[in-house]
Amino acid sequence: MSFDWSLMRSFLAVMEHGSLLGAARALRSSQPTIGRHVSALERQLGVALFERTGRSLLPTAAARTIAQHAQGMGRGAEAIAAAVVRAGSRLEGTVRLSASQIAANYLLPGLIARLRILEPGIQIELVATNGLSNLLRREADIAVRMVQPRQASLLARRVATVPIGAYAAGEYLRRRGAPRFPADLLAHDLVGFDTDDSLLRGFASQGVVVERRQFAVRTDDHVVAWHAVCAGAGIGFNACYVGSYEPRVQRVLPELPIAPLPMWLAVHREIRGSARIRRVFDFLAASLPQQVAEPRPAPQHGT
Repeated sequence: MSFDWSLMRSFLAVMEHGSLLGAARALRSSQPTIGRHVSALERQLGVALFERTGRSLLPTAAARTIAQHAQGMGRGAEAIAAAVVRAGSRLEGTVRLSASQIAANYLLPGLIARLRILEPGIQIELVATNGLSNLLRREADIAVRMVQPRQASLLARRVATVPIGAYAAGEYLRRRGAPRFPADLLAHDLVGFDTDDSLLRGFASQGVVVERRQFAVRTDDHVVAWHAVCAGAGIGFNACYVGSYEPRVQRVLPELPIAPLPMWLAVHREIRGSARIRRVFDFLAASLPQQVAEPRPAPQHGT
């Protein structure tokens, strides 16, 4: 025998309130709807559940027996709902975070350490990739991106603007001298990317045509490229939040018109309601702007 479990809610309401009207009011439904539910359940079970006496309904012996089991079902359903609410509201569990190689290496570790102090129940999985992790396939819960997500099912917030600068190691500048004008860059050793054409497009946006072969050192691993700059292999480009705190390098051509990069936080709409994911998202949204801002020069003594 099979029957529609959803009809039990109407049945229990009639048992409790003694009439279709009372049950309809309790469930914020209509009297005819409750009546149809009871009749459908009687047909499915093959037994009469109520004797109609005027406006009241008297439960049969079968109804009283069924009610005992149905009430247990109701308590079980309430327990399941409460467990789901508790699980969703606990600040415990894992949040998978995706970010570029540079952000994952130089920006996020300090923020993650602070977050872990504040929320020790939240574990972080950090995915360092210059590709765009697919939030729709749950490759990450939250993504830090430098391009705006376009998928309608994602919630995205622009949280910061990242200044970009040109940097070279002091050892390189002592050996080759510092460029005085933007055009001087092409006479220097440049550190850039291999198949990644973002730097080429950046130069082109400023009206400067640069070919791949003009980068003396090339790698698509952005962290390796930065290490090459720090080691004195040439002039390279990075976020100011990286270059400004690296003692081995100096910024060159600070007036160089390099367009800053927008920073976006993205999360799938379906999981934004998770308390732990919302906590990490909100923490990053509040913390990232200050972390990526270009540091102000220290005041000079006597001024």
